[in-house]
Amino acid sequence: MYVADSRANADPSAGSTTGIARRTARVSAAVAPTVFALGAVSLITDVSSEMVTAVLPLYLVTGLGLSPLGFGLLDGIYNGFSALVRLAGGHLADRGGGRHKWIAGIGYGISALCKPLLLLAHTLPPIGLILAADRTGKGLRTAPRDALISLSSTPENRGRAFGVHRAMDTAGALLGPLVAFLILRATVDGYDAVFTVSFCVAVVGVLVLVLFVPGSTSTAAPRTEKAARERVVGERAVGEQAIGEKAVDEQAVRPTLRAAFALLARRDLRRITVCALLLGLATVSDSFVYLLLQRRLGVPDRWFALLPLGTAAAFLLLAVPLGRLADRVGRWRVFLGGHGALLTAYALLLTSWHGTALPYAVLLLHGAFYAATDGVLMAAASDSVPAELRSSGLALVQTGQAAARFVCSLGFGAAWTLWGDRTALTASAAALAVCAAFASTLRPGRSVLEPAP
Repeated sequence: MYVADSRANADPSAGSTTGIARRTARVSAAVAPTVFALGAVSLITDVSSEMVTAVLPLYLVTGLGLSPLGFGLLDGIYNGFSALVRLAGGHLADRGGGRHKWIAGIGYGISALCKPLLLLAHTLPPIGLILAADRTGKGLRTAPRDALISLSSTPENRGRAFGVHRAMDTAGALLGPLVAFLILRATVDGYDAVFTVSFCVAVVGVLVLVLFVPGSTSTAAPRTEKAARERVVGERAVGEQAIGEKAVDEQAVRPTLRAAFALLARRDLRRITVCALLLGLATVSDSFVYLLLQRRLGVPDRWFALLPLGTAAAFLLLAVPLGRLADRVGRWRVFLGGHGALLTAYALLLTSWHGTALPYAVLLLHGAFYAATDGVLMAAASDSVPAELRSSGLALVQTGQAAARFVCSLGFGAAWTLWGDRTALTASAAALAVCAAFASTLRPGRSVLEPAP
């Protein structure tokens, strides 16, 4: 007994090391290898894309002299054009059965090829076309990628799986602006160097996808989901509601466009899609948030590329904890709470406070918003979509949200140009409060978004 106790006292770190190893093992067991592989692809790709995103507002507004309205148009294209192709990407991935990886790969490849083209564009029309092509690639890859994550996970740990992926994705978003900042400081022709390095990094991301992401997912997760859905339908089998959902499930077995749109007949998915659309109409683009912060605080141009780091750091730290929280307390609560954080960030930007803590508070809330909504929304939508149409169902939600954010970018840019940034932000904050209040009344079913009691 004395010898055993002496060993324990002699190496106090042994228990701690063992505990860390056990926690790591539990996370690895709960999250499929496919999720980690896709996370690595997203990490590398986000280093590339965020290098461009970090300098693009300053490059367009300061370097090329675009007005806020012109920038709002381009930003809307950058963030909303993918709405036109997300359904196509989701449908193509579902039709092939195992095409999720390859449709996603085509999307990643298109986005990579757009990076060097920015070196040749110096006016609004060609830049708009290049950004539209880049977003076409993003639109093609997003739904198949998220479907792979969902199909590799079980309903019980889906929030954690999306949280892990988004955390790895956000690590790239954290590194991208930092790399852009270092390049701008180290080179004379900084923007061209950023675009060139961004292309090289994007190519590496495509290679990782091709070499390390499996072409198909395990069938264990879909079988588990089917059993869970049958149990839920059995519990809620009341009259016409149960009969209607059963008919939709039977119709949705074949991955056709008609079956994809028929998914909106499912009450839960329809409500999730409507909420994503409404809240997207009042979600100001990240680039505008950073421009507002720069103007409020007088941030020098050379430091502008570092502002996205605050959002990315908060997102990285909170993605997994909030994903796990969503699995435990309900995804809808966490999703609405994230929009509450965003509304608080808007309120801080509208106050007269100019303290040194203002940018930290705004960027923390901004990152918390993404951590509580991005992966959580996809996990919630996955729960109400059959495995055979997983990409198409997620694309429906993503399309509504992307289209709404496109409209918001145009509206916010126009309002800024006509009435000033403060009036534009006040209108957006009021709209977000109204939309969040309405979304809270469209609460989807407990069986989809909340754990069983």
